Amino acid sequence: MPILNVKVCATKSPALSQQINETLLELTSRILKKNRLLTAVTIDFVDPRDWFVGGTSLAELGKRSIYFDVKVVDETNTKAEKAQYIAEAFEAFSRLLGELHEESYIYVQDVRAAAYGFGGKTQEFRHQHPQG
Repeated sequence: MPILNVKVCATKSPALSQQINETLLELTSRILKKNRLLTAVTIDFVDPRDWFVGGTSLAELGKRSIYFDVKVVDETNTKAEKAQYIAEAFEAFSRLLGELHEESYIYVQDVRAAAYGFGGKTQEFRHQHPQG
């Protein structure tokens, strides 16, 4: 049930959107062990002329970048799983986009089960009432 909010410094295309979606679904299900059927991905594209690092646009630097966060219920993933996820996601986006600027960010956000949910029910409720 995680949601991934993705910002990509690249030219928008349906093919790239699909590649990003599939890459993140694969990584999130394999490494973080989340159900891909309950995983949502939103993608925003940012023109390289509008993404700056240290005051210089990535268009000028000839690089790309990403920022994304994935929200997961606290204590459902280990530090090792999160570290592997971040490393593999950086490498995957490097393959998809070309040379990524080192200032590309991936945030595995641990959220409290009582404060996070979908379909009008918190994850805490789902844990306490598995059939509900």
